[in-house]
Amino acid sequence: MTYHPKSDFIRVMMTRGFLADCTDYQALDEAFAAGVVPGYIGFDATAKSLHVGSLIQIMMLRWLQKCGGKPIVLMGGGTTKIGDPSFRAEERPLLTDDQINANIAGIKRAFSPYVTFGDGATDAIMVNNAEWLDSLNYIGFLRDIGRHFSVNRMLSFESVKSRLDREQSLSFLEFNYMILQAYDFLELNRRYGCLLQMGGSDQWGNIVNGVDLTRRVISGEVFGLTSHLLTTSDGKKMGKTAGGAVWLNGDMFSSYEFWQYWRNTTDADVGRFLKLYTDLPLDECNRLGALQGSEINAAKVILANEVTTLLHGAEAAAAAEATARAVFEGGGVGDDLPTVALAPEEVADGVGIVQLLVRAGLAGSGKDAKRLIAEGGARMNDEIIIDAGLRLGAGDLAEPVKLTAGKKRHALVTLG
Repeated sequence: MTYHPKSDFIRVMMTRGFLADCTDYQALDEAFAAGVVPGYIGFDATAKSLHVGSLIQIMMLRWLQKCGGKPIVLMGGGTTKIGDPSFRAEERPLLTDDQINANIAGIKRAFSPYVTFGDGATDAIMVNNAEWLDSLNYIGFLRDIGRHFSVNRMLSFESVKSRLDREQSLSFLEFNYMILQAYDFLELNRRYGCLLQMGGSDQWGNIVNGVDLTRRVISGEVFGLTSHLLTTSDGKKMGKTAGGAVWLNGDMFSSYEFWQYWRNTTDADVGRFLKLYTDLPLDECNRLGALQGSEINAAKVILANEVTTLLHGAEAAAAAEATARAVFEGGGVGDDLPTVALAPEEVADGVGIVQLLVRAGLAGSGKDAKRLIAEGGARMNDEIIIDAGLRLGAGDLAEPVKLTAGKKRHALVTLG
């Protein structure tokens, strides 16, 4: 029997392809139909920016607000001090308080383009779990919270079980992570009336723990909902390129590179990504995703423009498209390409082409750059590079040099 949602939020989660699991989607649907539902997603501060892999979670918060809910963005200032062990082969490196705070300052920038913050009933708020985790009394926490957790059950969760099955060490510090995440839900419920925790499907075990703890303590109904963990149709993990992560902060990954990442989407993913990462109506997403042959390229440009406009603004998206047209159609260099600006002293003895490909983000390492050259996939000013030992001096850089990897990724090298 097909379920017909009563609320806009559950309908969006189902029809646009977000929903993987929910603790009780019909009861959650009733809650949304009845009033404002505050819901949260947590983001640990392990880097100075989130990357595209987190964008599906941000879009869930965006739709939550668009559908009349209240988004709570939880910064993991406390939990980052432990590190989420879910599906990791080894323990995360421990960060200092200063590193965590610097990362949080960078991460915050990614949210304001997607949700509206303020004091209204459906305005988003941002909180930091260090507010309650840093001051926990250990004995009191074990007595009041720890007694609700079964070690047998915690060991059965796939995120933990897979680590132990491979006989890889799981520290007691890491083992505590799921208890602290569960406690976050309880605290957010107490402080802000939060009724919903969301996350990727790899967080299902942690989310179920939070739902169970909160229900036990408050004797009320709360919910968990997860999205699919996305890979591209060719099996690649979302958010990675040959040059590294696709960061959301513009100073770490330019708006042009971001636009180009989406323009390079494989044909099979266009419709799905339009539903997940844009606000376009569902019918239009389906229409564009069904295009074939050369027509699908127009849909990819729309995808790139829509996603880039949400994050970086319409002007940045238009500039990226104009640069792409100049590069691909006119053979030019465009005004918005990623640029490596070299100081004169850097080229005094010449600078290697392998080093430049890596610095431009066109190769992940020197080894990758050499392989790219050997396979004929690297170009300089549209000419194939055949010598991995090539070095460029000041004379070679009198005019900007265009580097290309494959057919679609470009960068400029200039001499300051």
